[in-house]
Amino acid sequence: MNRRTFTKSLALSAATVGLGGVPAIARKPAPQFSITMDDFHWHNAVKLTPTERNQAILDTLHANSIKAALFVIGRNIDSDEGKQLLAPWDKAGHMIGNHTYSHRNYNASATVIEEYQQDILRAESLLKDFPRFRKYFRFPLLKEGDTAAKRDVMRTFLERNGYRNGHVTIDNSDWAIDQRLTARLKKDAAADVKPYRDFYMEHVWMRAQYYDALARRVLGRTVKHTVLVHFNLLNGLFLGDLIAMFKSKGWQPIDAEEAFRDPVFTAKPKVLPAGESIVWSLAKGKRAIAKSLRYPAEDGEYEMARMNKLGL
Repeated sequence: MNRRTFTKSLALSAATVGLGGVPAIARKPAPQFSITMDDFHWHNAVKLTPTERNQAILDTLHANSIKAALFVIGRNIDSDEGKQLLAPWDKAGHMIGNHTYSHRNYNASATVIEEYQQDILRAESLLKDFPRFRKYFRFPLLKEGDTAAKRDVMRTFLERNGYRNGHVTIDNSDWAIDQRLTARLKKDAAADVKPYRDFYMEHVWMRAQYYDALARRVLGRTVKHTVLVHFNLLNGLFLGDLIAMFKSKGWQPIDAEEAFRDPVFTAKPKVLPAGESIVWSLAKGKRAIAKSLRYPAEDGEYEMARMNKLGL
């Protein structure tokens, strides 16, 4: 073998053999994740002031070069203070989406569809002047209709008004952990917050693995994940740790707008009740998988026993 042939052979080997001698072609593509944050509740300030919490989250996203999506409840910016807190998100280039004005459960029996639609438009009237507002709508509680009629009329309304569904792929119960953390700090401002951080990391990682595996099972591939988190104290303190955890597991952070380009977000599952994670909804439509799925897909009650056992 001459020098040129040897060099070519070496290059080919490098291209086809990965670390530890594992063929590179056999590697699964690294999952990608984006941060999508709901509600923009800033009134319930504990430990951090609203401004401190806002800045902590924005600083974390900036440090990681991530552009998130913030789905805003309209009533939370229906004041000068609310608008002033949202303005830095807009200036930093994060996507701003619609999460209704009042945060009502669309599946509630008392829902009047026309009033619910007006609630969406009321939020839009407050959000539309922010340059980074995009017509993505996320249903509160991820409830998209408990009957075919309610599901379909809302899909038609959103399409007619130029909206896309701001689906979640990785759902979790960070809000329930935050409730426990906040209650503990109200009783004891010096309480150790590390156990809540550790529980949060473990909980989200379990859910991330679950939904990624479910996507691969249903679609035959991973997806560009949208991770649901909330604008709360938990993420004011630990969002940086959460992002670091995903990175340590080999997941790659991407901007939310890039994530929403994944074709999975155009799917319109016909399952009832409609909603939950889009991955869960697609799986619900597969008879062989559906029987193994719990409903609702995620709920704080599922985590209560474990938190109680740990004294959280």
